[in-house]
Amino acid sequence: MFLIVQNDPLCPAGGLVHILENSGHPYRCLYAYGGEPFPDPATLTGIIVLGGEMGVHDTDEHPHLARVIDFIRASISAGTPLLGICLGGQLLSHAAGGVVSSPSPHTEMGICGVDVNAEGSVDPLFAGVPNPFVTFQLHNDSFTVPPGGTLLASSAACPAQAFRLPGCVYGVQFHPEVDRAIVDDWDGLFSPRAGYLSGFIAAEADFNAASHAILANFISLAATTRLS
Repeated sequence: MFLIVQNDPLCPAGGLVHILENSGHPYRCLYAYGGEPFPDPATLTGIIVLGGEMGVHDTDEHPHLARVIDFIRASISAGTPLLGICLGGQLLSHAAGGVVSSPSPHTEMGICGVDVNAEGSVDPLFAGVPNPFVTFQLHNDSFTVPPGGTLLASSAACPAQAFRLPGCVYGVQFHPEVDRAIVDDWDGLFSPRAGYLSGFIAAEADFNAASHAILANFISLAATTRLS
Protein backbone atom coordinates (compact mmCIF):
# COMPACT_ATOMS: atom_id res chain seq x y z
CA MET A 1 0.00 0.00 0.00
CA PHE A 2 1.06 3.57 -0.72
CA LEU A 3 0.64 6.14 2.03
CA ILE A 4 0.03 9.82 1.27
CA VAL A 5 0.95 12.04 4.23
CA GLN A 6 -1.00 15.31 4.14
CA ASN A 7 0.46 18.04 6.35
CA ASP A 8 -1.98 20.88 5.63
CA PRO A 9 -5.73 20.92 4.83
CA LEU A 10 -4.99 23.27 1.92
CA CYS A 11 -2.37 20.98 0.38
CA PRO A 12 -4.19 17.83 -0.77
CA ALA A 13 -2.93 15.12 -3.10
CA GLY A 14 -4.58 16.49 -6.26
CA GLY A 15 -3.53 14.67 -9.42
CA LEU A 16 -1.51 12.14 -7.44
CA VAL A 17 -4.74 10.36 -6.49
CA HIS A 18 -5.68 9.73 -10.14
CA ILE A 19 -2.20 8.44 -10.96
CA LEU A 20 -2.28 6.04 -8.03
CA GLU A 21 -5.75 4.87 -9.04
CA ASN A 22 -4.59 4.28 -12.61
CA SER A 23 -1.57 2.35 -11.34
CA GLY A 24 -3.80 -0.19 -9.62
CA HIS A 25 -1.89 0.05 -6.35
CA PRO A 26 -3.91 0.49 -3.14
CA TYR A 27 -3.35 3.70 -1.23
CA ARG A 28 -4.70 5.80 1.59
CA CYS A 29 -4.23 9.36 2.81
CA LEU A 30 -3.09 10.00 6.38
CA TYR A 31 -4.01 13.45 7.73
CA ALA A 32 -0.98 14.16 9.90
CA TYR A 33 -2.38 17.54 11.04
CA GLY A 34 -5.36 15.66 12.48
CA GLY A 35 -3.20 13.54 14.77
CA GLU A 36 -3.72 10.26 12.94
CA PRO A 37 -1.28 7.51 14.01
CA PHE A 38 1.41 6.48 11.56
CA PRO A 39 1.71 2.86 10.44
CA ASP A 40 4.91 0.84 10.47
CA PRO A 41 6.73 2.13 7.36
CA ALA A 42 8.13 -1.35 6.73
CA THR A 43 4.60 -2.49 5.82
CA LEU A 44 4.22 0.12 3.04
CA THR A 45 5.07 -0.02 -0.66
CA GLY A 46 5.83 3.68 -0.79
CA ILE A 47 5.23 7.01 0.94
CA ILE A 48 4.51 10.47 -0.50
CA VAL A 49 4.81 13.39 1.93
CA LEU A 50 2.93 16.47 0.71
CA GLY A 51 3.52 20.18 1.19
CA GLY A 52 2.14 22.77 3.56
CA GLU A 53 2.03 26.47 4.42
CA MET A 54 4.07 25.90 7.56
CA GLY A 55 7.85 25.51 7.75
CA VAL A 56 10.05 22.66 8.92
CA HIS A 57 11.00 24.55 12.08
CA ASP A 58 7.41 25.44 13.08
CA THR A 59 7.02 22.41 15.34
CA ASP A 60 5.76 24.42 18.32
CA GLU A 61 2.84 25.81 16.31
CA HIS A 62 2.39 22.60 14.29
CA PRO A 63 3.50 19.72 16.54
CA HIS A 64 2.50 17.10 13.99
CA LEU A 65 5.58 18.07 11.98
CA ALA A 66 7.84 16.52 14.63
CA ARG A 67 5.94 13.27 14.22
CA VAL A 68 6.29 13.45 10.43
CA ILE A 69 10.04 13.98 10.78
CA ASP A 70 10.29 10.93 13.04
CA PHE A 71 8.22 8.92 10.56
CA ILE A 72 10.48 9.95 7.68
CA ARG A 73 13.55 8.86 9.63
CA ALA A 74 11.89 5.54 10.45
CA SER A 75 10.98 5.11 6.79
CA ILE A 76 14.57 5.68 5.68
CA SER A 77 15.79 3.17 8.24
CA ALA A 78 13.19 0.65 7.03
CA GLY A 79 14.25 1.11 3.41
CA THR A 80 10.76 2.22 2.36
CA PRO A 81 10.60 4.26 -0.87
CA LEU A 82 9.63 7.86 -0.16
CA LEU A 83 8.94 11.02 -2.13
CA GLY A 84 8.84 14.37 -0.32
CA ILE A 85 7.12 17.25 -2.14
CA CYS A 86 7.89 20.91 -1.29
CA LEU A 87 7.49 20.97 2.52
CA GLY A 88 7.74 17.17 2.31
CA GLY A 89 11.09 17.52 0.56
CA GLN A 90 12.23 20.05 3.16
CA LEU A 91 11.18 17.69 5.96
CA LEU A 92 13.12 14.89 4.27
CA SER A 93 16.21 17.05 3.90
CA HIS A 94 16.00 18.11 7.56
CA ALA A 95 15.41 14.55 8.76
CA ALA A 96 18.46 13.36 6.83
CA GLY A 97 20.81 16.10 8.06
CA GLY A 98 20.31 18.79 5.42
CA VAL A 99 19.66 22.48 6.03
CA VAL A 100 16.30 24.17 5.43
CA SER A 101 16.40 27.96 5.11
CA SER A 102 13.32 29.85 6.31
CA PRO A 103 12.82 32.31 4.77
CA SER A 104 15.04 31.53 1.82
CA PRO A 105 16.60 33.75 -0.85
CA HIS A 106 15.45 31.11 -3.36
CA THR A 107 11.70 31.82 -3.28
CA GLU A 108 9.64 30.83 -6.34
CA MET A 109 5.97 31.40 -7.11
CA GLY A 110 3.87 30.11 -10.00
CA ILE A 111 4.92 28.32 -13.19
CA CYS A 112 8.69 27.88 -13.45
CA GLY A 113 11.22 25.91 -15.44
CA VAL A 114 13.49 23.29 -13.84
CA ASP A 115 16.74 21.94 -15.30
CA VAL A 116 17.68 18.30 -14.84
CA ASN A 117 21.45 17.81 -14.41
CA ALA A 118 23.61 14.94 -15.65
CA GLU A 119 22.81 12.79 -12.60
CA GLY A 120 19.11 13.50 -12.94
CA SER A 121 19.04 12.76 -16.67
CA VAL A 122 19.94 9.12 -15.97
CA ASP A 123 17.79 8.80 -12.86
CA PRO A 124 14.58 6.83 -13.44
CA LEU A 125 12.53 9.46 -11.59
CA PHE A 126 12.94 11.73 -14.62
CA ALA A 127 12.55 9.11 -17.34
CA GLY A 128 10.49 10.54 -20.18
CA VAL A 129 10.51 14.04 -18.66
CA PRO A 130 11.55 16.97 -20.90
CA ASN A 131 14.69 18.87 -19.93
CA PRO A 132 14.10 21.56 -18.89
CA PHE A 133 10.56 20.84 -17.74
CA VAL A 134 7.68 23.08 -16.63
CA THR A 135 6.37 22.83 -13.10
CA PHE A 136 4.53 24.81 -10.41
CA GLN A 137 6.25 26.40 -7.41
CA LEU A 138 4.99 28.07 -4.24
CA HIS A 139 7.71 28.18 -1.59
CA ASN A 140 9.40 30.71 0.67
CA ASP A 141 11.76 28.10 2.16
CA SER A 142 14.32 25.87 0.48
CA PHE A 143 16.49 22.84 1.28
CA THR A 144 20.04 21.72 0.73
CA VAL A 145 20.93 18.23 -0.46
CA PRO A 146 21.50 16.23 2.75
CA PRO A 147 24.75 14.34 3.39
CA GLY A 148 24.99 11.28 1.18
CA GLY A 149 22.41 12.67 -1.25
CA THR A 150 22.73 13.43 -4.95
CA LEU A 151 21.51 16.64 -6.59
CA LEU A 152 19.27 15.86 -9.58
CA ALA A 153 17.77 19.19 -10.65
CA SER A 154 17.96 22.94 -10.12
CA SER A 155 16.43 26.16 -11.42
CA ALA A 156 17.62 29.69 -12.08
CA ALA A 157 16.24 30.86 -8.73
CA CYS A 158 16.70 27.75 -6.59
CA PRO A 159 19.89 25.63 -6.74
CA ALA A 160 18.35 22.50 -5.18
CA GLN A 161 15.11 21.38 -6.84
CA ALA A 162 15.43 17.61 -6.51
CA PHE A 163 17.71 15.14 -4.77
CA ARG A 164 18.02 11.40 -4.25
CA LEU A 165 19.14 9.56 -1.14
CA PRO A 166 20.42 5.98 -1.22
CA GLY A 167 17.58 3.66 -2.08
CA CYS A 168 14.36 4.95 -3.62
CA VAL A 169 14.15 8.16 -1.53
CA TYR A 170 13.57 11.50 -3.25
CA GLY A 171 12.91 15.10 -2.28
CA VAL A 172 11.58 17.73 -4.70
CA GLN A 173 10.98 21.43 -4.14
CA PHE A 174 8.31 21.78 -6.82
CA HIS A 175 4.66 20.64 -6.86
CA PRO A 176 3.97 17.85 -9.40
CA GLU A 177 0.69 16.95 -7.64
CA VAL A 178 -1.28 20.17 -8.11
CA ASP A 179 -4.25 20.60 -10.42
CA ARG A 180 -6.48 23.52 -11.38
CA ALA A 181 -8.59 23.25 -8.24
CA ILE A 182 -5.59 23.40 -5.90
CA VAL A 183 -3.93 26.27 -7.76
CA ASP A 184 -7.26 28.15 -7.76
CA ASP A 185 -7.54 27.71 -3.99
CA TRP A 186 -3.96 28.89 -3.45
CA ASP A 187 -4.41 31.84 -5.80
CA GLY A 188 -7.43 32.87 -3.75
CA LEU A 189 -5.32 33.12 -0.60
CA PHE A 190 -3.82 36.34 -1.98
CA SER A 191 -5.66 39.66 -2.11
CA PRO A 192 -5.77 40.63 -4.86
CA ARG A 193 -5.37 37.24 -6.53
CA ALA A 194 -1.79 36.61 -7.60
CA GLY A 195 -2.58 35.35 -11.09
CA TYR A 196 -1.12 31.89 -10.53
CA LEU A 197 -4.21 30.16 -11.94
CA SER A 198 -4.06 31.87 -15.33
CA GLY A 199 -0.37 31.05 -15.61
CA PHE A 200 -1.06 27.46 -14.65
CA ILE A 201 -3.83 27.05 -17.21
CA ALA A 202 -1.59 28.47 -19.95
CA ALA A 203 1.10 25.89 -19.15
CA GLU A 204 -1.21 23.06 -18.06
CA ALA A 205 -0.50 20.62 -20.90
CA ASP A 206 3.28 20.84 -20.44
CA PHE A 207 2.91 20.78 -16.66
CA ASN A 208 0.77 17.65 -16.73
CA ALA A 209 3.08 15.83 -19.13
CA ALA A 210 6.13 16.32 -16.90
CA SER A 211 4.43 16.08 -13.50
CA HIS A 212 2.38 12.98 -14.21
CA ALA A 213 5.48 11.24 -15.59
CA ILE A 214 7.47 12.05 -12.43
CA LEU A 215 4.73 10.78 -10.12
CA ALA A 216 4.11 7.65 -12.19
CA ASN A 217 7.85 6.99 -12.28
CA PHE A 218 8.08 7.16 -8.49
CA ILE A 219 5.12 4.82 -8.04
CA SER A 220 6.66 2.31 -10.46
CA LEU A 221 10.09 2.61 -8.84
CA ALA A 222 8.64 2.13 -5.36
CA ALA A 223 6.66 -0.94 -6.36
CA THR A 224 9.69 -2.48 -8.10
CA THR A 225 11.96 -1.69 -5.15
CA ARG A 226 9.65 -3.42 -2.68
CA LEU A 227 9.42 -6.51 -4.91
CA SER A 228 13.19 -6.86 -5.25
